[in-house]
Amino acid sequence: MRTLEWEKTTQRLKMVDQRLLPSTFSYIYLESYQEVSESIRDMAVRGAPAIGVAAAYGMVLAALHSEVSSYDLILQDLDQAARILEASRPTAVNLPWALKRMLLVAKEQSHSSDSLFDALLLEAEAMADEDVETNKTLSTFGAELINDGDMIIHHCNTGALATVDWGTALGVIRMAHEQGKKIHILVDETRPRLQGARLTAWELSQYNIPYDIITDNSAGHFLRSGKVNKVIFGADRVACNGDVANKIGSYMLALAANANNVPVYSVFPFSTIDIELASGNLIPIEERPQDEVLDLKLKGLKVTPQDASARNPAFDVTPHELITAFITEKGVIYPPFEKNLIDKMQGN
Repeated sequence: MRTLEWEKTTQRLKMVDQRLLPSTFSYIYLESYQEVSESIRDMAVRGAPAIGVAAAYGMVLAALHSEVSSYDLILQDLDQAARILEASRPTAVNLPWALKRMLLVAKEQSHSSDSLFDALLLEAEAMADEDVETNKTLSTFGAELINDGDMIIHHCNTGALATVDWGTALGVIRMAHEQGKKIHILVDETRPRLQGARLTAWELSQYNIPYDIITDNSAGHFLRSGKVNKVIFGADRVACNGDVANKIGSYMLALAANANNVPVYSVFPFSTIDIELASGNLIPIEERPQDEVLDLKLKGLKVTPQDASARNPAFDVTPHELITAFITEKGVIYPPFEKNLIDKMQGN
């Protein structure tokens, strides 16, 4: 099962609606790039790799429904669609990466509008297939670092739901489990939208991987206990020096892990690296609506005062000094990250 896929008969994008999980598994069907943009903004689809591929299919829909006929005017429509899609969420670099790739394909069509839709669809399908293969490859590398009997803290959701299929950090866990290793996962709730408690726990249940959900603020307690062997999470954007932007709470988790000598692994495909950014200080951090924090209820009662305000950054930046290694489709990468990331990108 793929998180999102193109329906050829109806010419629309079929997508798992992650807002309803785990209580309801259902699909939404998107017929315009505007609907794709809204699905990204509202987190019906989420996870950096999945967002990138969703945006690619959004460009396919933009070409399909363009009301102009000339090649140059269609390109203008595609540029407009790309701007709207890119603005959907600002932190994950996979989004602009995918859009640039689609625009490049569009501009290579020798000024022929007839082949434009077919070329864009072919590219989006290729990106979806590449994502699955990339995730399986990096998961194979990562599983080598997982030992039989490990207890692992995992933050947010990085499984099949965060990608086209298989997953990144959770894909590593899944691969280790399928290799027969007995592991136990402590699943951070990941407030305020609870991607860990809702999505990661649901995926682990599907794979029959033992887990316990823990509150985000109890991770330090478990790390100090000496029973946690590894911390693992994904990435939404990685700067050239190795600083990692990931779901809010990753930084505190890495700090606590380092204080207790527990290794920290960030797992991502190379498309998540923003080689143009020197450090994580330059990564744009999305601030989401405060209602996601303030609408919390306990036993049916609203928790916060009526006149309360809130801050809701969706991501934080973990400095590269706190990360033990990166797990990628090109292998496990250790410090110095800036040199070794560039070497891997150049095929060395």
